[in-house]
Formats: sequence, C-alpha cells, structure tokens
Amino acid sequence: MADQLSGLLFPRSVAVIGASGKPGKIGHALFSNVVTSFSGPVYAVNPGHDELLGRPCVPTIAALPEPVDLAVIIIPAQLVPDALEACGAGGIRNAIVISGGFKEVGADGAEREGKLVEIASRHSMRLLGPNCLGLISTQVGLNATFAPRGAREGEIAFISQSGAFCTAVLDWAWKGHVGFSHFISLGNKAVLSEEDFLTAFADDPRTRVIVAYLEGIADGQRFLKTARAVTPQKPVVIIKTGRGEAGARAVSSHTGTMAGSDEAYEAAFRQAGVIRAQNVEELFDFAYLLARQPLPKGRRVGIVTNAGGPGVMATDAAEREGLEIARFTEPTARSLAERMPAAASIYNPVDILGDARADRYRDAVNLVAADPNVDMIVALSAPVAILTYAELGTILADVHREHGKPVTCSFMVGEIGEEADAVLRDAGIPSAFDPARAVRALAGLVRYADVRGTPHKDQRTHPVDREGAASLLRAAARKDRVRLGVEAMDLLEAYGIPVARGGIARSAEDVEPLLQALGEELVLKVVSPEMSHKSDVGGVRVGIPAERAAEEAWQMLHMARERFPEMPIDGVLVQERVPPGREVIVGMVRDPTFGPLIMFGLGGVHVEVMGDVAFAVAPLVEGEAEALIRRIRAYPILRGVRGQPGVDINALVEVVERLAQLAMDFPHLLELEANPIICYPDRVVAVDLRLTVSGEDG
Repeated sequence: MADQLSGLLFPRSVAVIGASGKPGKIGHALFSNVVTSFSGPVYAVNPGHDELLGRPCVPTIAALPEPVDLAVIIIPAQLVPDALEACGAGGIRNAIVISGGFKEVGADGAEREGKLVEIASRHSMRLLGPNCLGLISTQVGLNATFAPRGAREGEIAFISQSGAFCTAVLDWAWKGHVGFSHFISLGNKAVLSEEDFLTAFADDPRTRVIVAYLEGIADGQRFLKTARAVTPQKPVVIIKTGRGEAGARAVSSHTGTMAGSDEAYEAAFRQAGVIRAQNVEELFDFAYLLARQPLPKGRRVGIVTNAGGPGVMATDAAEREGLEIARFTEPTARSLAERMPAAASIYNPVDILGDARADRYRDAVNLVAADPNVDMIVALSAPVAILTYAELGTILADVHREHGKPVTCSFMVGEIGEEADAVLRDAGIPSAFDPARAVRALAGLVRYADVRGTPHKDQRTHPVDREGAASLLRAAARKDRVRLGVEAMDLLEAYGIPVARGGIARSAEDVEPLLQALGEELVLKVVSPEMSHKSDVGGVRVGIPAERAAEEAWQMLHMARERFPEMPIDGVLVQERVPPGREVIVGMVRDPTFGPLIMFGLGGVHVEVMGDVAFAVAPLVEGEAEALIRRIRAYPILRGVRGQPGVDINALVEVVERLAQLAMDFPHLLELEANPIICYPDRVVAVDLRLTVSGEDG
C-alpha cells in the first residue's frame, strides 16, 4: 500500500473540483491553500470561470488537459458520486473528498458513501474521506486542506479522525515549532483508513514517528496485524478517545461484564507495540522525543536539580512511570562530593542547591550523564537570579550532544525560561513547567525501547481436534441452543485443555456406569445452560460419597425441574472431586472491534470480589499468554509465596493459548468462560464451563 499511496501523498499535479473564487467559501480557502503551497500544475474545475487565482479553470473533469495525480473534491454531497465516477473514467487514481453529507448524517448519506466505495473499487482509486479536512504533505509543499494555517516541515506523520482536532493542532504546532512530514484527516474512512497510512509512513524515510488521534477502529484484527508490522520500524503513538463500556453487546459472563471497549483497545495497543498517550500533552511530548532523541539503553534515570521539591516530584513521577532512580557508581559519587558544596545532596536526585551557578550545573549534569548506570537525564531548575536559562539551555544541549543520552528538562518559570527555547529546540530537548511531565516524556522513550527490543514472534498454535469441536457446536445448533454449560466440557478436551473426569446422567439409573475411576467422593452439577451461579440455587453438591450419588442426583434433578420449570434441565454432571488448588478463570468475549478478547484472573469467587483480571486480543503470539498471566496483581501467588508451592505456569500458559486458538477457529463463539480452572504445581484442570454462541454453525 505504501507505493500505491505515492500519488496521494506525493502528487505531481492536482485538480480541485469545486474550487471557488469567492472568499469565505471553503472551496476558495482550499484552492487558495493548494495554489500558494504547491509548485506543480494546479487546475480548478468550476463551470463558472476560465481562470481562478491565476490558475486554469475548466468546466468539467473531462475537460482537464491531463489526468492529474490527485483530485480534491469539495462540492455538494449529492454531486460527489458523479464527480468521482468522472475522475475514475478520466484516469485519476487518487482523490480526497472534503465534502460532508455522507454516513455521518444518516441512511441517505450512508447510501451515497456506499456508492463512493463502489466507484473507488471499480476504478482502483485511493480515496481519502469523505467528510474530512484533507491532507498536507510538506515534502512536496502541498496543503490540500481548508485549515487557516499549513504545517511546518518536520519528521512527525500525523493522522486524525477529527478535522477540528487537526486545525487546532496545526495552529498550536506553529507556536510550538512542531513540524510534520504528513498531516492526514481521515474523515469517514470510506476506503483509506489508519492502517493504510501506518504502512505508508513506515516506509517513508522522512517520517521518524507516527502519531494518531482515533475515535474508533473499524477492523481491529487488520489494525493489530498492521501495527505489529509497523512498530518495530517506526514508533506509533495514539490517543484514543471514548473509554466507555461496549454497550452494543449483551453479555452474561464475568468476562463480558468486565470487558469494556477500552480494555480491548488497551490490550491491542500493548500487543501491537503502540504507545498510548493519555492526553494531547503526552501525545506530542512522546512524539517530539521519539523524533528527536535516541532511545535509552535502560530505564535508569538521573535527576539534577537546584531545589529539593522539584527533585522529589521528579522522583515520585519516575516511580509511577516504572522508571528506576539510578544508583551512581562510586567514582561518580566521589567526583560529585569533590565538586559540590558540603550541603548538596550527591545521591540521586542530585540537589546542587539554590546558589548554583552555571559551572556547578555543568559539572553536575556532566558527571551524572557520564555515569554508566544512568540511561537518561532530567534537569530541573527553579528560578534564581544568578543563573540564566540561556546558560542552562546551552549546558543541556552540550551534555546531550557529548553523551548521546536522552535529556529532558523542567524549567519551573514563565517568560524568563523562553530565552532557552531556541537552544533547546535545536538540540531536541523538550522543556516543561511540571517536573512530572518531563519524566513522563522519558517514559515514552523507554516504552518504545522495549518495543524495539522485543523480537518478532509468531502465533502459537497447538494440535487440536477441530472437527470434534465443530461437531459438538453443530449439535448444539441443531437443538437451537445458544448457551451451553458443563455439558460442553468435551469442547475443551477437543482443544487439549485438561478437564475433570465425569459424565452426564439423565436419570438416577445413569449414575452407576459413570462411577468407575471417579473416586470415592464426587461433585454433582445440574446441567442447564440457562442456570447461572448454580451453587447459589442448590445446583451444585460437593463431596458426595459414591454410594449416595444416584440418590443425590435424582434429588437434584427433581428439585431443579420443580423449582425452575421454565428452564431446560438436561441432567446431572457426575464429576470427580479434584483436590483444592489455586483457582483461576480463563475467558473470552468477542469484542465488536477486535474479535476474541481473552481474559485471565483469579477464579471462583475471587473474580467477582477482587476483579483482578487482565486482557489480551487473540491471536496470541509466543510470549503473550505468559505476559497476560503476569499482569494480574496476584501473579506472585501463582508463582508461590512464603514457602507455598507455585502452580504449573507452563501448563496454564498452554491453556490460555489453546482457548485463544479455539476462539479464533470458531467466530460464532461469542463468550466462553472456564471457571474455575484448578492449578497445581504439576498440572491444571478445568472443572466448569459456560459459553454462548451466535446460533450459526460457523
């Protein structure tokens, strides 16, 4: 797709369809921006003029003297399909539809947008929009937007789903001296979406970091696959708005009720190596550093300050962000002691005191930056009359250049700090009033360094009986069952997940043949896919002696059918009683954007009380199942604490991988929850199951 987008991102000629000669109209603002920014041939298409702003104007698209590389369309929505058709017929293969009035306005608009998609597909056209601001490509000097200002040239590629956010960023970026290689307003994403531009920008040598503002993703699996391929090459920083629950999906399991839409985005971004920004400030702090500074070799930070309070704030922020406060080597500590006043703190953070002049600052920052135990530096300064910020900015620029380590700073001042802006900007060093912000910016570098340091891995798959599982699900579909319970334990067995031994009795007489090899004490469970929390309503009996199993099973069936006459009662599961162990839950709910969202946490009652769960999007590549397990707060309990043995983590990892594989193989599985899975030092075993299917046989 990168080569296919060259005509859109690097056009040699442009036509603006709907260009206007009337100031105040969007068609005039857009055409004026194109004419004043772009040095190649520019044509206007408007039947009311022969010439506009000194450029030729033709009445129709067919009258263009040549097939241009890019058509920009800004005409009423109802006329756009015919215009796009004319572009395709005239050999134009790249188009931007600025016009609104498509799916964002309802059914009629959605139908018009569908026509655009069909036309673009038939003519193999790359279409940006509709309902967008346009694009800017500073490498060819093109501003094909109606924004009041263009963009500075730089190394950040920017993608936004919001046109208003685009105009705000453009204006802010001029003041902040932030430059862009490309600037893209996605609009409705009828044809081209963020995945296409991620791929294109990954191959663009002028782009060093990709930044995006997204409100939603249409194809989560495509995004995950694309981002996984791009992030090892280029950092991708995204701010994603809309953190509410996924209300469009009815859920009945613990997994479903705990999995809001944001959990899926958070998991997908983490797995794809995307750095997620929590706000606009972080978005551009991360982008600025990733574009301008080297990656750190570790997460150890050295802090130099002329005031104690800011040093403490920076230290707190470093700990919150998962950074390490570096421990200096003995030579560094000795040199600091020799050069700093006796009252100074020579341990990290280094407090050089409020009377520090430029030479003391230079010595301290150089010594800290030279220490092999320091991977990056934060310099802090409260205002003092004996030190100018121009001096301090020059010191930091020199240190950054000499030592090649990331540097950020916090000048806790107002206007007087501006004297250092140009020096810091040339050195690529960001400055913030808040010490915590300076530290968080470094945390973005560390997160991407971790991404770059993680080798590419493939999806883990295991040998399974897929046809056996499909047969079981087809049988459920024939019975018109959308919910299944313990009667579907064979589904787990088909995918190699160990389950407690047992079988279903539909009458008291069926119990005896099941008792062999199940042990002296049994567990009995009413088999009904509609009965939730069976233990709360007498649907589970534990520790039943084998000789009483038939009688107890009959009593349970009689009780269940009397108490819940409206529920289908299929019998009683007669199951071995497994010894106590650590209980975990492994679940899946099908997210409307990303597909199978896998959940892991402590099981049994713990999942309801503690809510200690973590999520990952399937398919899982090697290492992701273990990472999922490690993310819960209670992971040390699974590893073993205070002399208690840990559980078989490898077996647990395999269960998670196999369940994820099951979810990928059967798209009509909507929810699935194995809870609890009992874990021991040498094995794991599933003892209960609930699942929901769409009713289709997939």
